[in-house]
Amino acid sequence: MNALTFLAQHAGGEKTLWDPTILGVLVVLSAVGLFCGSVYLLLGTNLGSRLGFLVSMACLSGFMVLLSSLWITTATPLNSPRGRLAAWHVKEVVDSPTDSAIEAIQNIEENGRPVHEDELPQLRPAVEAALVVHAAEGGEAPPPQEFAEFQKSTDFLTDFEGFESYITGGETKNLLWHEPRYALVQYCKTLPVEIAAGDTPPAPRCDPLASTSYAVMKFDYGSQRQPPFIYFGVSLLIFGLSLLGLHWYEKDQRAAKRSALTPADAS
Repeated sequence: MNALTFLAQHAGGEKTLWDPTILGVLVVLSAVGLFCGSVYLLLGTNLGSRLGFLVSMACLSGFMVLLSSLWITTATPLNSPRGRLAAWHVKEVVDSPTDSAIEAIQNIEENGRPVHEDELPQLRPAVEAALVVHAAEGGEAPPPQEFAEFQKSTDFLTDFEGFESYITGGETKNLLWHEPRYALVQYCKTLPVEIAAGDTPPAPRCDPLASTSYAVMKFDYGSQRQPPFIYFGVSLLIFGLSLLGLHWYEKDQRAAKRSALTPADAS
């Protein structure tokens, strides 16, 4: 009971190189040695060290091939390795589309299409993440924000009357890739209003004395399926090598048996 109390008191302590880095590595090595090593030990005592290793490696790699193929085909891989999720990211903030360093943004008004009302809520969270100052959490300083200029998400508007927002790109390229997809979202500073107690706040509108700006965004298609593909390729390679080793082992055993046979006397 005292040991459990001690572990509970120190579980949420300060993170160091030992916990979780070294401790995590030791846990993984112990798990591999316990589960994989115990199977190899059992097969090795019955089949021999060489054949037991080949059989255990073939079984493990074959299981990983099946598991990784499920990871690839699963619609929502909750417990599988995954890469980056697809999301929008703000790349720069400009006063005019022609001021952008991205060529596709400079002529987006002619080549792009206006953002629909149902698409703007998909862009708004990324704009807020870039323009609103993040508060410190857990005593840790927030990550650096290059474009942060507002303290609250209500300090700026992206759906005011006459706003201009466009999307361009994203076409399929060679069936497996996509062209870069960009978005240009215009925003303005919210007009501050003094509200008396009990009064209904008016609809937010832009500050006429403040100029509007544009958030240039690029869509990151992510790499959510990339780790399962890597697991599948490596597991398939090891599985093939294990089967090849078993084939060679069987050929050696057959050759040894043939060499041990003595031909019968024809007389």
